[in-house]
Parts: sequence; structure tokens; C-alpha cells
Amino acid sequence: MPNKHLSVIIVPHTKTSTRTLCFSKKTLKILAIGGAVLGLVLFAMLVDYARMSVIRGRYKALRVETAEQKSTIAGYEKSITELQAKISNLESYTKKLNIMAGLKSPDVLTAPAGVGGGDPGKDEPEPYIEQPAAAPAPAASGPQQISPGTIQSLSQKAQSIESNLTSLINFFESDNLRLASTPSIMPTAGWISSVFGHRNDPFTGAWTMHWGLDISTNIGNPIMATADGIVIKVETDKYLGKNVTISHGNGFTTVYGHMSNFAVTAGQKVKRRDIIGYIGQTGKAAGPHVHYEVFKDGKRIDPRNFLLEE
Repeated sequence: MPNKHLSVIIVPHTKTSTRTLCFSKKTLKILAIGGAVLGLVLFAMLVDYARMSVIRGRYKALRVETAEQKSTIAGYEKSITELQAKISNLESYTKKLNIMAGLKSPDVLTAPAGVGGGDPGKDEPEPYIEQPAAAPAPAASGPQQISPGTIQSLSQKAQSIESNLTSLINFFESDNLRLASTPSIMPTAGWISSVFGHRNDPFTGAWTMHWGLDISTNIGNPIMATADGIVIKVETDKYLGKNVTISHGNGFTTVYGHMSNFAVTAGQKVKRRDIIGYIGQTGKAAGPHVHYEVFKDGKRIDPRNFLLEE
């Protein structure tokens, strides 16, 4: 067999006859080339598998790192949102301090008309009644995105507040006596149930002006002077019931109405936080509360302009 190149004899373990496979030179060459190609393909597949395994490992690590970064950024965004709220509150606080220092007009803190009572055409106050406190504003849907403009704005506001507070500290250090006579605290521990402003009068339904704050709490709770001063009136009338008026000097006068009992007498000197009476429901009042008014140079003004703690 001149065209045969290689013979392979297969001898089985059994007693059957042997088998002989004959391969030509051309066939062997084809098998060799095929084997080499197959080896190269398998090698390339192994290399690619190893490379893909490395890439998958890196991808998983990047996903974990990205998730951590997103969580960190979300935390920063939440912190910035909270910081913005704090800076906004601090701005409002410094505005009140500026008003107390006489550096700004109370008009800068004028709020939308709230719920109140009284007739703006009369000096004598109209009946008062406590109202449910306003519901808090809905919270923001989520933290806002961080941007260079947001951070720059916060930085500028913080610098402005810092500068303003430095000036106020210097001013207040030299003006302690006037500060002591400026109404600046809540007259009792409670919640504001009716604010300074217009509303439909709860007794008549007429659109009237409420000249102060109604602060609701339990009967018998103490009512405090909101600044140093002298008690100039301790009286009872049909509107405010048992009420006390204190002159603080520097144009400030405060009125406290609907008391159940007095704790001071006319002509008595008082300090801020001294007890002057007790929560009641005397006069025209539908529930226990204190009606609190602030006068500046004979003009009623919104007491919230001067409340440094609520």
C-alpha cells in the first residue's frame, strides 16, 4: 500500500480479531493542523476566561465602591439640607437680635396675617379665644443635589451670619441694661394657639384684629414677666379678665390677660422670669390660656418679633 503512511493496530482484550486503522500522509497533516488550531482556540478561550474573571472581579468591586459613594453622597446631601435649615433658622434668630438691638425694623420679620381677634378701630381689645396650633409645614421630599453653587451660597450665608453675630455680641456687651428690659421669652410654658393678626372673630364672625399671642396650657401654670420692669396695672375687665400690665422702659410695655390669680401688685418691681400670675380662663376666653401683648412706643407689635425661645 504505497499511499499509506501510518497504520494503527487495535488489539482488544477479548479474543476477537484485531482492527487496523490506516492514515495517509495528507490525513495526518490535516489532523496535526486541526489539533494545533484546536489547541490555539482552547488556549485563547482560557486566556479570555481568565481575563473576564479579572474584569468581573473589578466590576463587582466597582459596584460596591459606587454603592458606598452613593450612600456617602446621600448623607452629604442630607447634611447640607439640614445645614440649610439650621442656617435659615439662625438667620431668623439674628434678625430678631438685630431688631432688639435697634439695628433693623420689625418689618423685616412681618409674617402673613394669622389667627387672632379684636377690633382694629378700638383701643379696647375684643374677646379672645385660643385656636389649634397650625400644622407644621410638610418636610421636603428628599435631600437636594449638591452643587458648587449650593455650597458657595451656604458659605456666604455663614460668613454673613458670623460677621453679624460678632457685631451683635460687641453691641450687646455694652447694652446689658436695655436688653434686660426687652421682652424676649415666652410668658408661660405652652403652645401658641392664636397669633398676632387678622381673623374671623370666634364670637361674632367679623373680620377683626387679634393684638397679641394666645398661649394655651393648663390652668394654674405660672405666668412670667418677659423682661425686667415695674408692674403698672393689676386689674380685671370683661375682655381680658384678670390682667397685669408691666412697663419695661425704653418704650416697651407688656400685657398678660385671662389670669386665674395675681402674684404681684401695682408698683412692684419684677425681673425677667418672675412669676406675676397664673393661667386661667377669666374674661372672654373659651379655654385656659394667657393673652400676651407687646407695646413699643404705645403701638402694639407682634410679640414673635422678640421671642428668642419658644
